[in-house]
Amino acid sequence: MSRAVLVADDHPLFRQALMLAVTQVLPDARIVEAGTLERAVAAAAATDGLALVLLDLNMPGAVGYSGVALLHAEVPDVPILVVSGADRAAAFDQVARFGAVGFVSKDSTLHDIEAAIAAALAGDRMAGAPAAGDDESDMAARVAALTPMQLRVLLGVLAGRLNKQIAHDLGIAEATVKAHMTAVLRKLDVGNRTQAALAARALGLEVAG
Repeated sequence: MSRAVLVADDHPLFRQALMLAVTQVLPDARIVEAGTLERAVAAAAATDGLALVLLDLNMPGAVGYSGVALLHAEVPDVPILVVSGADRAAAFDQVARFGAVGFVSKDSTLHDIEAAIAAALAGDRMAGAPAAGDDESDMAARVAALTPMQLRVLLGVLAGRLNKQIAHDLGIAEATVKAHMTAVLRKLDVGNRTQAALAARALGLEVAG
């Protein structure tokens, strides 16, 4: 079976450019497209032989670095290459904390994007990934260790959603939301709003008022 590459970006023309870059590096690749984060996560979970995810940070359904975190939680063994218009200096550390192996700007040449794709497929990780030690890095590592459903519940809580609203959003029982949240608090080692705000900052989110 040929290797598959997921191209997740909400701009069709840029998806086409990324697909061209992929085929230059991996001519026999099966390319899966997604224009929203929800579709990207579903496609990642459903695609056999997934070898790489190309991900735009700012696509429908994504807030802060939640897209990287969700996809890494869903397919932890698949490398994620962020291809984004976000400022690299600001985003570099955070996408690495949540499992991305590389970051390339949308302003890059097609040659540079192809080189980044080839490096990611070869198993290379971007240089300078942050070391653990500071509170935000440690929290990011804990968030990255959550299961996909636990992460979705956490994102709902950080967005100010009530348990019943999160249950409706995710199609699960309210009691299940509570059970997931108990597990999340234990894994993150937090017990109050101030500590939860650290998780939000690690994800690049603003805590709902």
